[in-house]
Order: sequence, then C-alpha cells, then structure tokens
Amino acid sequence: MTGTTRTGASRHYVLAAGGTGGHLIPAFALADELHARGHHVALLTDARGAAIPGKPDDLPVHVIPAGRFGKNPLGWPKAIGAVLQGRAMARRLFTNFQPSAVVGFGGYPALPAVMGANAEKIPVVLHEQNAVLGRVNRLMASNVRAIATAYPVVERLPAQHRDKVELVGNPVRPEVLSLRDEPFPPFTENGLLKVLVTGGSQGARVLSEVVPDGLAMLPTALRQRLQVTQQCRPEDLEAVRERYRSHDIPAELGTYFKNMAARLADAHLFIGRAGASTIAELTAVGRPAILIPLPIATDDHQAANTREIVKAGGARMIRQSEFTAKALAKQIQALSQRHETLATAAHAAWNCGRPDAAKDLADLVESFGGAEMMDVIKVGANNARGASQGVAVGQGASREAARDTVA
Repeated sequence: MTGTTRTGASRHYVLAAGGTGGHLIPAFALADELHARGHHVALLTDARGAAIPGKPDDLPVHVIPAGRFGKNPLGWPKAIGAVLQGRAMARRLFTNFQPSAVVGFGGYPALPAVMGANAEKIPVVLHEQNAVLGRVNRLMASNVRAIATAYPVVERLPAQHRDKVELVGNPVRPEVLSLRDEPFPPFTENGLLKVLVTGGSQGARVLSEVVPDGLAMLPTALRQRLQVTQQCRPEDLEAVRERYRSHDIPAELGTYFKNMAARLADAHLFIGRAGASTIAELTAVGRPAILIPLPIATDDHQAANTREIVKAGGARMIRQSEFTAKALAKQIQALSQRHETLATAAHAAWNCGRPDAAKDLADLVESFGGAEMMDVIKVGANNARGASQGVAVGQGASREAARDTVA
C-alpha cells in the first residue's frame, strides 16, 4: 500500500489503540500508509496490544497503563489511577515526539492517550471500526476534531457530533487488500466447495459445536464436495477433529493460521463472527459469508456490523440463539444450490468494500497540523532533542526504542 505525501514535509503522528486485533489491525494499516508518505509514527497501547501479531517492523510501541471500568464500582478508583498514570506518560511522549495529531482507535488504552493529547492541545482524530460508536470514542467525541467511521450508519453517535464524521471505511492488511482484484474462485456443479470457518478466541466454541454437524446435514452430493478449513480453540481441537471424522468430511483444523489471507482468497464461503476487521476483509476481497454475531459484544455491535453486507446480499446473519446445525445447513444449501449464487453474493460483498480506507484515513489525519515550514522546523528540532534525551516511554520499553521513535 502506498500513498503520496500531501503535507510536503515529514510529520510525527501517534496512534493509540486498545489491545485487541480489532483496534490494532486498522492502526497497523494506517501506520503503513503514513510511513509510505514519509511520516514518523509511534503506537501507544497496553501490554496485550504490544503482543498482537502483524505490527509493522518500523513502528515503535509504547506501553501505557489503561484502567478497565467494569460493572463493580469498587474497582473504579484503581482504574482511574491507571488512566491518570497513562495520561501523564502519554504527555511526556508528546512533549518529546511533538505529534501533529493523535489518532485514537478505541479501547481503554486509547483513553489516557486522547486525554493527554487534549491537555497538550494536540488535534485528535478518532476512528470507529464498528457500526456502534464504542465507549471510549463516545466519551471523547466532544473533544476531537474528526470522527472517521467504517460504516455509513453508526449507532450511539450523538447528533451534535455528526458534523465531525468522515466515512473512510476500515483499513485492512495490505496482503488482504492485494487480493481485491483477484477473481472469485470458480465454483462449478461438480467442483469442491471450500469453506473457511474462524471465530476468534471468544467465539470459536459454538462454531466447533455446530458447524461440523451442520455440514453433515447437507445433501450427500454437496457434502461429498466439501473441503473445510476451521480455526478452533486448543481445548476443542480433538473433539472437532473427531466430529469431522465421524461425518467423513475432510477438514484442516488449527488453532491459528498464519497465511489467513491466502486461505480467504481460496474460500468460496466464510462462516464466523462479525467483528469489524473480519467484515472489512470479507468486503475487501469479496467473499460470501454466514455471520454469527458474538451475543456478548458491547452494545450488540457485531450484529450492527452485519447490517450493510446483509442488506446488499453478500452475507446471511444468524443469531447465536438460533444457530443450529439445521439452520446453518439451510443457509449453506440456499447459497450453494446453484453455482452462480455464491458468485453473485461474492460480488455483493465486494461492492461493500472500501479499499481506499487507509489512504482516506491518512488524508484526514494529514489535514490536521501546522503549516509546512513549521513542520520542517518542528521535526528538525525534535530530532535533535530526541537524539540527546530519548523519549519517555511506558513499561518494558527501552531507551534505544525510544530514540528510534524520533530517529
């Protein structure tokens, strides 16, 4: 993924994201795009986020405390203390790094970073990956310059902030985006039906329990053409393997697949959860899906995420309470009974994709900051100061890593 530097000068940007793939994958994609435009980028997250795979090699990570506000108020004082500590650490980083803008991707680690940016009067852009505005983004919406959204309709977005909204889409990994112009794999009347099943750490169990039996209920002629790839929890792996063996359905099972982009490219049908990054990748590549939203997702945001792709005809949604082997078999049969049906659904999903999301988000982020000459002065002064002082960083980060941030 490449872009064109529109500022005329190298700038510094800080990305702040919660410790899940849903928050960090679009942050990584934006970092790639900003780096391609000649900018310096740093990431603020928590310890869990620092361990998420897929981080660009040239993206320095700073770990800050991030308090979690649960339902029990007794834990709130500790959470508030962590947020204030994270805010102070973020402000020290901003003093040295001098970002032109801070981009918050939601999640608790983004809260102290955005608060610190506001205290330092640094422009803030929020990115919302889901079709429901998240808690942290709702909390900070009053104090930001722009809210970038992944969907044209976003629930729980206060009316007074709608003039800040820019629809950009949800940035996806470059290896996935590169598949957008590849044709849908041929599905013929006698060919294999390749099914990809993933559910993430919270959702794989119900898929492990229902999907093998649902596939077994398909008509014999279709069942004998199945080729399944399924992600499972480690503790479920052997039980799922035995289910497929008993149904005489060939299946490749694993707890993690490194080459997921290649597997998505090869698939005729996806079955899984409805996380924002999942749907962004399905629509970027153009793959039909049967989606089972996570029922405990905050504000039922996964169900909201399915709205656009289902309305377009690119996916079917089944609530987990109604997700039975029979219901699944019915939907699979409806999609695959004629070879052209899957291709039509794939094209509908493809039409929902926003392949320029990373570029459009980078354009929005670049629109905030000083004039070009001031950028040159700031970057030059900041590099000199960083070389001698380093940057204040969070837990576990080294001074060498801090110096790399401004080098």
